[in-house]
Amino acid sequence: MAEQTASEAQAGQESTSYEEAREELVDVVRRLEAGGTTLEESLALWERGEHLAQVCQRWLDGARERLDKVLEADAE
Repeated sequence: MAEQTASEAQAGQESTSYEEAREELVDVVRRLEAGGTTLEESLALWERGEHLAQVCQRWLDGARERLDKVLEADAE
């Protein structure tokens, strides 16, 4: 699997902001921890949470990449 650049990662996020993805992920975790859902609902929530975690990670990776480039440029 090839690594994505920050712009590729952002384009693949269906325009979901980091904050939106994180907020929804927190909600998914709360719902899973609260219980009371069927197995099918729990599995769907888990899958959605995995997707949201990946979206958040891509945003963070992209931010780190941008910061690293700025720091490298400043060091030159």
